[in-house]
Amino acid sequence: MDVLSEAKEKGMIRTHGCSCHSIEALRAAAKSPWVEVDLVRMNPIGSHMDTEPETVAGVIREMRTAGKGIIGMKILGQGDLSKRQDEALKFALSLGTLDAFTIGAESKAEQEDLIRRISASA
Repeated sequence: MDVLSEAKEKGMIRTHGCSCHSIEALRAAAKSPWVEVDLVRMNPIGSHMDTEPETVAGVIREMRTAGKGIIGMKILGQGDLSKRQDEALKFALSLGTLDAFTIGAESKAEQEDLIRRISASA
C-alpha cells in the first residue's frame, strides 16, 4: 500500500485499490479511505463470490456512496453462467453501481458475441 501511495503522489498512477476475495475483505475495503477502486465478484447466482449477491450488492452501494470506483468481476461466474450470458450481463448492468466489469473470452468469436450481448443489454 505504501508503494502504491508513493507512486500516486509522484503521478505514476492515478488511483489505487484492491481486489477482494472474502466478504470480510470487501467490507474492510468499503470502509478504508485508502481504497479508491475495488474489484468485486458479482453475478446473479453467487458463483465464485464472497457471499450471496444481495449482501455483496449492499456493500457495493456503501462503496458507491463513499465515492469508490467499482469494477465487477466473475460476471459469468467463472464460466458457470456460460449458457446464461444474457441473464448475467443484464444483472450486472442493472445494478447501477459498477463502473466497469471484466469478462474473459476463450476466442475472438466469443469476445465478439459478448460485446454484442453487452450492447443489446445496455
